[in-house]
Amino acid sequence: MATKLAALIVLVAFLAEPPACEGDIICFNGWLRLPIQDPRLCPPGSRMRSGIPRQLVPRPSGLGLGFGYYNNRSSRSSYCPRAEGIVRATVSKAVAAEPGIGAGLIRLFFHDCFVRGCDASVLLTETNSNNSDTEREGQPNKNSLRGLEVIDAAKAAIEAACPGRVSCADIVAFAARDASSILSNRRINIRMQGGRFDGRESFANETDQLPGPFSGATVLQSNFRAKGLTSDEMVTLSGAHTIGRARCAFFSSRFSEMDPAFAAKLRARCDDDTNVNQDHVTPDVLDRRYYQDIIDRKVLFTSDAVLNSTETIKQVKENANKAGMWERKFERAMENMGKIGIKTRRGKDAEIRKVCWRVNN
Repeated sequence: MATKLAALIVLVAFLAEPPACEGDIICFNGWLRLPIQDPRLCPPGSRMRSGIPRQLVPRPSGLGLGFGYYNNRSSRSSYCPRAEGIVRATVSKAVAAEPGIGAGLIRLFFHDCFVRGCDASVLLTETNSNNSDTEREGQPNKNSLRGLEVIDAAKAAIEAACPGRVSCADIVAFAARDASSILSNRRINIRMQGGRFDGRESFANETDQLPGPFSGATVLQSNFRAKGLTSDEMVTLSGAHTIGRARCAFFSSRFSEMDPAFAAKLRARCDDDTNVNQDHVTPDVLDRRYYQDIIDRKVLFTSDAVLNSTETIKQVKENANKAGMWERKFERAMENMGKIGIKTRRGKDAEIRKVCWRVNN
């Protein structure tokens, strides 16, 4: 019965909208893999649904953001000098109790910024249009987002200190910055600006903009280029896969493509519902180990393995071999990602939420 239901869901997905096409497989935007290729669905020369934009997407400018945004005494509407310290303390406490929460906070920032920009839309369960099918219900996010309670705790503490001044979007950004610093043993120090406002809408179907574990190189480059980020930033930000855990269902089809000894250990542990560390050496440290694992064929996802291609292997080797290079690039890439699609003025589509999971009344 479960198999029939899964097949029906797959069929509905393909009938609803054209599939993405790449290589020998049909994939639904990098999150669903089928070991078939039907020329009727994926004709030769067809472009992926999320295909590389033909127009040049401008770089995220960050116009309206600023460093130390909440320290400006002249701005009564945003003065909250304790804000960043409260976020840092909240994140530090959470990560000390469970390092995996830090990985979740970094991922939460990524999943927020790639859908509707960095506006905390990923947090919403109640929206301006009363839509309940929000980003949290989208396939890449459903039952997998972590760190939401950390954001809520930081928001509650900030509201108690200076109500109505600090956005949930900035809290998400600051939390990812602080988690990166803690998990890298302070080797990564991101200069994260503030001044984002919170969005008022969120839709599950827009999460198809997020690259998935089955995404190939072309899809990955397309996803990042559509946000104004470069191929090198794509390779750099992928390095966050050196922390966190992954479900075996998302990579068990790749065992034959991995280092044999590494694959054998995974086979012994895996069923579809098992979670394993993404980095088998330093799973709780945000470091450059990921890039050596790409070279050694010891990464989990298709989206990791494809970085060992002619287009990206140079960056992979440099990140693996040059001490400090990846850390500096990661700092800049995270700062740039935090500028995607920002809202910096209050309006009908932007506010400072009182509670992060619902819009203001």
